[in-house]
Amino acid sequence: MAVAALAASLLHAVGAPNANLNVNLVVDVKHPGAPISPTMWGVFFEDINFGADGGLYAELVKNRSFEFPNPMMGWSEWAPTGGAGSVAIRDQEPFSAANPHYLRITSTAEAGFGAANEGFRGIGVRQGENYLFSVQVRTPEGKAKSLRVELAGPDGKVLATARISGLTTDWQPQTASLAAVGTEAKAHLNVILEGAGNADLDMVSLFPQHTWKNRPGGLRADLVQMLADLKPGFMRFPGGCIVEGHYLTNRYQWKNTLGPLDQRKLIMNRWNDEFKHRPAPDYYQSFGLGFFEFFQLCEDLGAEPLPILNCGMACQFNSGELVPLDQLDPYIQDALDLVEFANGAASTPWGARRAAAGHPAPFHLKLLGVGNEQWGPQYIERYVRFAKALHDRYPELQLISSAGPGPADQNFRFAWSCLRQLNADIIDEHCYAAPSWFLDNDSRYDRYDRKGPKVFMGEYAAQSSGTAKPDNTNTLECALAEAAYMTGLERNADVVRMSSYAPLFGHVDGWQWTPNLIWCDNLRVYGTPNYFAQQLFSRNRGDRILPTVLLGGKRFYASAVLDERAGEVILKVVNPGSMPVSAAIKLAGVSRVSPSGRQFELAGKRPGDFNSLEAPNQVATVPSLFEGVAPDFNHTFNPYSFTVLRIEVKTRP
Repeated sequence: MAVAALAASLLHAVGAPNANLNVNLVVDVKHPGAPISPTMWGVFFEDINFGADGGLYAELVKNRSFEFPNPMMGWSEWAPTGGAGSVAIRDQEPFSAANPHYLRITSTAEAGFGAANEGFRGIGVRQGENYLFSVQVRTPEGKAKSLRVELAGPDGKVLATARISGLTTDWQPQTASLAAVGTEAKAHLNVILEGAGNADLDMVSLFPQHTWKNRPGGLRADLVQMLADLKPGFMRFPGGCIVEGHYLTNRYQWKNTLGPLDQRKLIMNRWNDEFKHRPAPDYYQSFGLGFFEFFQLCEDLGAEPLPILNCGMACQFNSGELVPLDQLDPYIQDALDLVEFANGAASTPWGARRAAAGHPAPFHLKLLGVGNEQWGPQYIERYVRFAKALHDRYPELQLISSAGPGPADQNFRFAWSCLRQLNADIIDEHCYAAPSWFLDNDSRYDRYDRKGPKVFMGEYAAQSSGTAKPDNTNTLECALAEAAYMTGLERNADVVRMSSYAPLFGHVDGWQWTPNLIWCDNLRVYGTPNYFAQQLFSRNRGDRILPTVLLGGKRFYASAVLDERAGEVILKVVNPGSMPVSAAIKLAGVSRVSPSGRQFELAGKRPGDFNSLEAPNQVATVPSLFEGVAPDFNHTFNPYSFTVLRIEVKTRP
């Protein structure tokens, strides 16, 4: 039944608002609508704000292979008491030709000499935990005794120590375990050559022993747990603008992220110098978190992988460099090879690379993005070539195309016009705007062509001060505005198949962009109000849309879905206003209702409330039970709140 018809037929049954009831809300339980895609609510990952190196990727040593343009960046000389010597960067007879620089330590005193690494805005050390140190090392003269490895605080207090002996004249891997006796978020690593002599060091690495799933050289467990707790339907990676690069030479190339770590060539992160007010001269990509690791993480999370590939265009906000159309084939071949890497049999060339990495079974890739945030005729003509090659080879693959960075400008309209004619699968829309935009556009997709391309709302976030402003804050007001908008995404799940907030992670000492969904330092992590809003949708996705009519509410938002397995109506209601709203709720077409239901409420005292490392749950979801449920019942929704009601029902035959 159409929404308009439902409103007309049920208005009499509900009645007009009276003095005690502000809103009438009707949910047609008997006539479920379109199915809701399992990918409706997902996450968007980009290596911005130290989201990978220094964040999700658990490596604690910055510039571990001395390949930054300034090879000593992150490193400094370190002399213990009575020590003397020097350090130098060399590249003769390297451990790895792909990463040829290494550090030579020369000690001229029995007390030794060495180098210290500062980590990513410090090294997080937690008392009682073990840290695994590894290094490629040789002693060219064969005289060096041993290496002493230390974790120390800013005051010099040693928090953990270990010794490595048995050094040889040939490159050899060496490891040590360091047990921390104290906690410190801003520690540093000391590597000291004991006694007089020389030692060459490369691939100097330190990981917490406890990583996600305890994989050696893996991911930071607490950050991945935050993703797992969202239960995302998909994960988009690796970006974002880093897919494009300032210039094509600095674009993200997925093939360079495979294989042994010493073969993965570092490049400058494009967020290194993007914002003059937030420079990050030490921001580079080691690719320790590469495409294999991304696919593995998606599998861990139960999320569909959504890789995004460069389409022959550098970032149009930067150089806008283009690959000529007659030179586009290598870029298209990269896309075809990626599908084979993800889905091909282990007997295929790229499927064999996946199997060699430890995953013989395919990753079952179903979605692939062509370009990130491109626009204009140049994008369309490149997309056409990608789409033909990919659909000819893999007709089952769903391609994500771009509508540009804005939600309604000329570039957006041009892209939609062209992509509609091309019968594009899914079009990626982006919007960073004030909270008012999201409140005003909850009905945006009501007017979309039901027979046209589907929508991926791939990047959005309410901006408290202005787009990309450094003083943007993850306020409750922003979270409620996004939740209101998401009710519109949910009500139009026949058109909107995917959505994700962006960006995902931000390091409190190393961010370039704000707001972000999840914030961390070297030891702690917290979810923003926006995180909890996303979580309420993703953990209460449901299976089918329920037609919903809202009468009498201004700046009051609702959507409803049916959880078929649980036999529950899931009602989502956003009240961003300063006054409580009492609603008369009618569950039309039900024969039985459980008298009690489950409630999950995200609310605060003020719209400007926010979370922090010191107060991580100032605005967080509060679960409870509520009574008095019936086919017709009243419920009061608190001011500044987003509420999810789960009600067990049985429909009439």
